[in-house]
Amino acid sequence: MKIRVLHETTYSFAVVVRRSVQYLRLTPRADRGQTVLSWAVSGPASLVPWIDGLGNRCHVASEAEETRSLTITVEGEVETFDTGGVLPLEDGLPPAMFLRQTPLTAADDAIRALAAPFAVARAAEGDVATLHGLMNAIADVVPYQSGLTHAATSAAEALAHGSGVCQDHAHIFIAAAREVGFPARYVSGYLAGGDGSMASHAWGEAFVDALGWVSFDPSNRQSATDAYVRLAVGHDYVDASPVAGIRTGGGDESMDVRLDVQQCQD
Repeated sequence: MKIRVLHETTYSFAVVVRRSVQYLRLTPRADRGQTVLSWAVSGPASLVPWIDGLGNRCHVASEAEETRSLTITVEGEVETFDTGGVLPLEDGLPPAMFLRQTPLTAADDAIRALAAPFAVARAAEGDVATLHGLMNAIADVVPYQSGLTHAATSAAEALAHGSGVCQDHAHIFIAAAREVGFPARYVSGYLAGGDGSMASHAWGEAFVDALGWVSFDPSNRQSATDAYVRLAVGHDYVDASPVAGIRTGGGDESMDVRLDVQQCQD
């Protein structure tokens, strides 16, 4: 599938910003599930490309001039391939590194209780069936609902709320999968819909021996298809957040997002 992405974010500030530095993870990864046909990131005066320690393709965006607004624009086209949700072979990152807990994915008693039946069932049902069962269990107990959680909400907090968004589902899946014994990681990206809806997305991946990294999206109760574009991976949202940064000045901030992700017609 060929997917076209247009993603424009404008930040407006109550008072003048004197300097800003942002880390942008807004360029698709180079992997066997997708090929970048064209891609451009524009915005602040200085955009320096780099590859972070997890292999994510990033930019450091800095603006030294005084301003009351900043705009970051991403536009490009990606060809994706349906691999049944599996990224075959290694991608250079040792799977065991993704067994480590983080503040956003630390398991509490409730997450351990959620994971426990799947640790028992794993021997009888196999790895992939166990992980699909875990994915569906998370969707059952944490229905999708926006506005109740935020970027700093942990997996344990989202499970206690009993509702959340794709970021929360990914964090809970990662925390529980690690309790069952699977290396698991966070993925940020885009999801193409016929009308452009649900375009910015996040999901989880678990490492299965002899298969590789297998994707699980509790928000949609499925593994990733060729409608998914992978931007960045990490232990949690902090590692893979599309935009993170600091600034001097600015005061209160408002954000306007224009986002369209569509399947292209050949």
